[in-house]
Amino acid sequence: MQTSVKKVTTWYDLKKFIGFQNKLYKGNKYWCPPIRRDECYTLSKKKNPAFDFCEAEYWLAYQEGRIVGRIAGIINHKANERWNEKLVRFGWIDFIDVPEVSRKLIEAVSQWGRSKGMTGIHGPLGFSDMDNEGMLIKGFDEMATLASIYNYPYYPEHMIKLGFEKAADWVQHELLIQPVPEKVERTAKIVAEKYHLRVVKVKNARELLPYADRMWDLLNLAFKDLYGVTELTHKQKNLYTKRYFPYINTDYVCFIVDETDNLVGFGISMHSLTRALQKCNGRLFPFGFYYLLRALKKNDTVDMDLNAVHPDYQGKGVVALYHYEIHSGYLKNNIKKVISNPQLDDNKASLMWKMYNARPHLFRRCWVKHWGNSSPD
Repeated sequence: MQTSVKKVTTWYDLKKFIGFQNKLYKGNKYWCPPIRRDECYTLSKKKNPAFDFCEAEYWLAYQEGRIVGRIAGIINHKANERWNEKLVRFGWIDFIDVPEVSRKLIEAVSQWGRSKGMTGIHGPLGFSDMDNEGMLIKGFDEMATLASIYNYPYYPEHMIKLGFEKAADWVQHELLIQPVPEKVERTAKIVAEKYHLRVVKVKNARELLPYADRMWDLLNLAFKDLYGVTELTHKQKNLYTKRYFPYINTDYVCFIVDETDNLVGFGISMHSLTRALQKCNGRLFPFGFYYLLRALKKNDTVDMDLNAVHPDYQGKGVVALYHYEIHSGYLKNNIKKVISNPQLDDNKASLMWKMYNARPHLFRRCWVKHWGNSSPD
């Protein structure tokens, strides 16, 4: 069957673009449906503040009138300037197991990027590091998280056939909760005393709001040299504060400050929403809110979402301090399992997991292909 690729030009097309994933992964017990409302907001050129420095187009692939694939093309001008490169990003990529479909989707983004002066393509990446990124290359029979991409095993096979190479890999760890390791507790106490650090004690998420801007500023500073990262703008900080802070459980949050109340590190975890989103298929109405609110109260699994340490304190054990505090919250709430956020495979902070005997179980890759002045096909 012939494959045609058409650009998304209407709101109705965008709804089909967002909905295709639900059809492709219907019945898959490992996939975590994204929250559809958030997907609509992120992909909206009028609402997403990332469009202040990004441009994007979306495409759908068809065979005999049936949607068989989708892809987003993104040019992040801030990232290209920061890294002195001319790369178009691809993201939101899904396709049936037919090489012609994946090829034509990549061609659509490549040709668009070439028309904009780009010299290569990489992904899956979003508009910023707050979007899901990295194609799953190992762990297909493991439960996905809301903050990470799930895809079928044939996806990376298609990328290799299309001539892509590894640009960066991320790994996530699974930790079965037991008493806090003695080494972690001892390190946390030593670090707090040596550097005169203290943990911010709060009763509710509202009391953390005064630290929100400092948290995002620290994230920008700590992550600035990591692959594909773009500094969050003031508009983006406000968006993510409004989107995530209302759902924070302070038992799973640790903000660490120095003697002058400067934020030097933090960690934030949230109850896993994977099972809840599977039940409501990513829709908040009519019953989605019920499943999500229930998951935020009754759940034995937690996802680590955000953490960062000021560069001046990296490698000094601050990671152990916030892990110790949050681990105490896990024990208090009878949490049985924790899934880490994706970390680059060469990140030295990942050595922390050896103290916990954690299991690496989800592996993702960002692919890259350069075409220079030649054809991208």
